[in-house]
Amino acid sequence: MPAPRFAQASEVPGLAARRIAADILDGVLQKRRMLDDQLEGPAAHPGLKTLSDRDRALMRRLVATILRRLGTLEGLLAKLLDRGVPTDAPRAKSALLIGAAQILWMDVPDHAAVDLSVRLVQSDRRAAKYAGLVNAVLRRCAREGLPLVEELAAGTPDVPQWLLARWSEHYGADTARAIAQAISHEPSLDLTVKSDPAHWATRLHGEVLPTGTVRTLLQGSVRMLPGFDEGQWWVQDAAAALPARLFGDIAGKSVADLCAAPGGKTAQLAAAGARVTAIDRSPARVARLRENLARLSLEVETGVADAAEWRGDATAEFDAVLIDAPCASTGTIRRHPDVAWLKQESDIGALAAVQNRLLKKAASLLRPGGTLVYCTCSLEPEEGEQAIAALLDAEPSMRRQPIDPAEVAGLTEIVTADGALRTLPCHLPHSDPRLAGLDGFYAARLVKSL
Repeated sequence: MPAPRFAQASEVPGLAARRIAADILDGVLQKRRMLDDQLEGPAAHPGLKTLSDRDRALMRRLVATILRRLGTLEGLLAKLLDRGVPTDAPRAKSALLIGAAQILWMDVPDHAAVDLSVRLVQSDRRAAKYAGLVNAVLRRCAREGLPLVEELAAGTPDVPQWLLARWSEHYGADTARAIAQAISHEPSLDLTVKSDPAHWATRLHGEVLPTGTVRTLLQGSVRMLPGFDEGQWWVQDAAAALPARLFGDIAGKSVADLCAAPGGKTAQLAAAGARVTAIDRSPARVARLRENLARLSLEVETGVADAAEWRGDATAEFDAVLIDAPCASTGTIRRHPDVAWLKQESDIGALAAVQNRLLKKAASLLRPGGTLVYCTCSLEPEEGEQAIAALLDAEPSMRRQPIDPAEVAGLTEIVTADGALRTLPCHLPHSDPRLAGLDGFYAARLVKSL
């Protein structure tokens, strides 16, 4: 029997991880599927189960790097290809992106990056004819790529122009460029700990941020890290950990956590001693929330419902309400780089309407004297400043309770003139860029009149 023409994925170390990376990239860029949905949960890529932990981590980092530097990579390929990227074989483009990303930004030998990308196209019926092209282009990338990348960097290519224009208008051109630079870096791992941050920073080879978050550069499966099985901490960006703290001493108080899943803020409230009712519209997300809380040994009442329509106990009024509203998520691009390429400017108006409904519902759930904290992981003013201004105009019973910088570790740069919280990816600088930055969040605190 003649030998097979092409090597099978299982016969070449590392090829299966790159094939799955190509599938997931196609899912984001061609089918507009969210990256997280392809990595975890019932719709996750079935091939992930076949990968070792090391290959799974490599695949995740590879996909994230490509999406984070997609504009640069596409500009580079345009310079290296006289006739452009082949349009009749999507796997050829994926192979070029995967190879170039490894050559430019990852600790993979150039020859291995080239060889595996060539094998990737060889194993695809439509792309196989481009094996020679992929080989030549990637070898040229290894020789000439870095100067071309530096040339492209002047144009801020890795942020869609509509987003960069919005950020420039709202924050100024210099800050917009600083945001773009910050989200080009691979983020650290941030953890909220139940107690003794210094102890866990030592055990996890990290450091304690001024806000109390433990930040580490450890990679791989978080399930393998010390303290995970014991429920001593949970993954949560340092900025995402701030809104729940704005309630102050909340022990014994009743709190409605709307749009609660996956539960990081829910866990904070419960760990602080609040009596929490956590609501989310997605059964799958609520199931995940319950799993997370069970690992953390925290008791919370949960429910599946559209928070804007939820009645709960019709006679109940809450001491506090937290809304982490659905939004365009543009503040999380450094951790979720697919957001930059999946969201469109037209999405913002529709989401703002949802946020307005949620704010009105939250105001109706509060007892007189109760506190509302509203937050979004968006950099867009419609989903932050403008949403709160609209609520204050519509609900005379609600008033601002300004945030004092002392409540957020004295970080004056993240508190706005009107006393709201506004973190940017370029905030919290560090001598090591890998340990710098925050997700972009907006949060406002309001109180209902007596």
